[in-house]
Amino acid sequence: MASKARRRAAWLAFGLVALAAFSASANPGDAQPTQGIRASTAQLSTPDSASHGAQQTTTSPHDIQPDVDHTTEGSVRGQASLDNIDFPIPATRAFRSAIFTLHNLTNYSQQYTHDPFSQQSASQQSSFLSSLLPTAQGKGPIGSAIRISQKLYHRIFSSGKFATSRKKDEEIQRKAIKVIDLLQLSAELGNMDALFTLAHLSLFPPNIYFPLDPKTAYSSFAMHASITGNATSQSYLAFFHSTGYADVVPIDQTKALLCYTFAAQGGDKGAQMALGYRYWSGISTLEDCSRAAAWYEEAADQAMQKFLSGPPGGLTLPYTPTSLSDLDGGVYGPGASVASTGFNVIRPAVKAGFARAAGETWEDLLEYYMFNADRGETDFAYKLGKIFYQGSIYAAAGGTASGSEGVGRIAQDFKQAQYYFLQIARQVWPRDPPNPLHHKASAYKAEAVTQPGWAPKSAAYIGRMYMRGEGVKQDYETAMMWFERGAEYADRECHNGLGIIWRDGLVKGKKDIRKALEHFAIAAGQELAEAHVNLGKHYYARGEFKLAATYFETAIRFGSTFEAHFYLAKIHTMNMRASGLPQDYAAGSCSSAVSFYKLAAERGVWDDDLVNDAEQAWNSGTERGKEIAILKWWVAAERGFEVAQNNLAYVLDQDKSMLRSTRFSPIQVSNDTARLALTQWIRSAAQRNVDSLVKVGDYYYHGFGVPDEPESVRWEKAAKFYQSAADTQLSALAMWNLGWMYENGIGVPQDFHLAKRHYDQALEINSEAYLPVLLSLIKLHARSLWHTLQGGENGLKLWGYDEDRMSVSERANMKREIDPASRSQPNTETRSHAHEETVDTFDDDGPWYMGKAREDFQRRRQQSTRQVPEEEEDPVQWARERRIAENERDGDFGPEDYFDAALRGGHRGEEGVDTFLETMLLVTLCLVVAALIYIRTRLVQRARREEEQNRGRPPPNLGLFPPPDDPARQDWQIVR
Repeated sequence: MASKARRRAAWLAFGLVALAAFSASANPGDAQPTQGIRASTAQLSTPDSASHGAQQTTTSPHDIQPDVDHTTEGSVRGQASLDNIDFPIPATRAFRSAIFTLHNLTNYSQQYTHDPFSQQSASQQSSFLSSLLPTAQGKGPIGSAIRISQKLYHRIFSSGKFATSRKKDEEIQRKAIKVIDLLQLSAELGNMDALFTLAHLSLFPPNIYFPLDPKTAYSSFAMHASITGNATSQSYLAFFHSTGYADVVPIDQTKALLCYTFAAQGGDKGAQMALGYRYWSGISTLEDCSRAAAWYEEAADQAMQKFLSGPPGGLTLPYTPTSLSDLDGGVYGPGASVASTGFNVIRPAVKAGFARAAGETWEDLLEYYMFNADRGETDFAYKLGKIFYQGSIYAAAGGTASGSEGVGRIAQDFKQAQYYFLQIARQVWPRDPPNPLHHKASAYKAEAVTQPGWAPKSAAYIGRMYMRGEGVKQDYETAMMWFERGAEYADRECHNGLGIIWRDGLVKGKKDIRKALEHFAIAAGQELAEAHVNLGKHYYARGEFKLAATYFETAIRFGSTFEAHFYLAKIHTMNMRASGLPQDYAAGSCSSAVSFYKLAAERGVWDDDLVNDAEQAWNSGTERGKEIAILKWWVAAERGFEVAQNNLAYVLDQDKSMLRSTRFSPIQVSNDTARLALTQWIRSAAQRNVDSLVKVGDYYYHGFGVPDEPESVRWEKAAKFYQSAADTQLSALAMWNLGWMYENGIGVPQDFHLAKRHYDQALEINSEAYLPVLLSLIKLHARSLWHTLQGGENGLKLWGYDEDRMSVSERANMKREIDPASRSQPNTETRSHAHEETVDTFDDDGPWYMGKAREDFQRRRQQSTRQVPEEEEDPVQWARERRIAENERDGDFGPEDYFDAALRGGHRGEEGVDTFLETMLLVTLCLVVAALIYIRTRLVQRARREEEQNRGRPPPNLGLFPPPDDPARQDWQIVR
């Protein structure tokens, strides 16, 4: 009886466990539909949270953030809570039903991603059955086999299985009509939330089943703004008036400025950024730096408040935006564009574009990484864990806290990241103690570990995940354990994590600022940007702004993209508003403050990341997706996002065809579209985009989107834009264009010397311009010679040293020799001011412009030649080199070039070859060849002597047999 009772208890326990597992794996929205409705309402209340095509079904790499109530009085983005609505019951019921149906509809289509076979997100809870069976996310050979089988199955049978039937399309279409009808009914009955949702759906339809209706969107936003005074509605009304989108209303910049002002006063961050950008650029108003700084400060304060609402260390930064032109090698293609020449060629977007052009995909890259990681390759395992943690192939410079690049985004998976990090860390720390604070005993560490490898870096990520609650339950003591383990091997991220724990008192409420500063100092000594930010924040809170500014500047040099910009902007704002300072000093501080506030506000876009939403919609490849992408880029461009301005101009550019302005041109140039593209090119160029500046010159040269005026006037303006781009000493194309214009006398006086000078400068800036410059110089000399033969003057000299052949450095040296002031002036800029007690660390000489402060920091970064840490190298290039090395090592016939393999086998990673060995090899080869020639000469001489000796002897007596030279000798046969 006892055994039966135990058996029944065991079955009952198993049943309860199974029931709990299946209940946990069920959709929580089914049990509490009201919460699902409220979540959808909150999402729709944020105007730019709806993305075209899908509701997000997996955890975004940067959505780990606490729930924040955005409902405010007079509100900007939030709508009133459904529990406090005083609308009639039918209106509320209709609105709830519409939101519930909409929530189900948006789950039909998948989110836009770069990797269609992405790994399972950490937010997706696995069921009881899936925990027992192998899956595509499993490890080892079984998981790899399942993944390969899935790939083959999808590629063979995807066309038939995933095709949506007509019946299902009709059903979804009827539900979409139902949603619109219910929202219209609820809005007519007085529900303002329904009115706003209807306007938002009409402007940003979530999928193809909802119509894009700008007229309904404008009328609904106008009615909602007039009744409630909602700031978000005012902001979208301003967009319609400023752009004339879809010809709903005529362009009226006065009304746009008025609506933006109302929205910004109400607290809408997008309107504050748009208003700050207009005051800074002088769009429909006078330029006013102080007002621009005030509005950008409001927007940056909102971004910082959102950032601090996250876990320790702040919210994970959103993906960095991507320029479409960078994926194509720049506006003018690889080599000809500034975006893909010089140091810009190592930017992630450019490298990703080259990888895409070579046919490489993130899916194949992850498959290769996982294959090698499952074989026990720790370097692959670490890089794979890092990729899954950051949700991108490329990490942003500056450390873990600086975020990741949007161009390499994949599905983020903390569980996978933790698995690979633990796989490495367990080689050094095989066990964890019951009490994480007592981990220093020898029993919890492997013996005789002299080379920990990737274990300290893996410990840093594990500790960060426990400190922030990413993929695991938040546990500060366990986080401290892993940080201390990595700090034993001087890992910088671990020291920075320990500094955060001691500074904030996360473990048992014990704060120790002295210990925190010690750990921050160690991490800062290893060039970690976040550690410099933490030190700067400490001194900023104490009022030591000069020392804090030094740390923030250093953090920006090392890759910090958010906090350092914000606090530097605050320091410059205090300098700007201080009394008794010179006017020039205040103007420089104001310009710096605007630049830094703008960067911080544009980086902290957790609620309304329009640029990344537009990029995902564009990557869908559908007409509706491209239409929504253009709209969102346009909205972001009005807010001053340079990437959005560049993307919008690039997709609307009609100057790409080589057959332009000919009868073979494939399309008719639309002046309206060209005018919009030119406007965006001009705004992008004003934010220091050199390729955009050259593009503006092209538009004026060809007459695209410009007012009707004589060609000579347009060409003069084009030459001025080319000259502005050439003055940056970055664009070889701008210099070549100027050389061609001087050669032909178009837009500028004809001058062969200036033409040659610009051709030479184009080659000095970009060596890839060798062939076009060579052909241009040949043509220029021929034309100059013909001009001289016809009696012309000022032709080029064919013999002798011409001044035009002088390089840029030679001309600069000659100028210094001629100018006594520049020769006698001492060089006072060589003194180091790294620790000088001064707040003004910027050069205030000359006029200030948008982005000058950032250029100063980039120039300093290029001047400080520091070695890039090994973990920040390109994952794609690293995997490509490893694959080539393995193929050469494991191939049946070895490397294709044995001589090359012999030379590089012992010198991998070195910049040059040993010249002594190379010289000895050449000498040996020469000696061997000389010996062979000598031996051949001796053999020939010997053969000649023997022939001469044979000629002097009498011929032998052969009797009747013919001599050797007689042809009859062949007729004789000797019969044995």
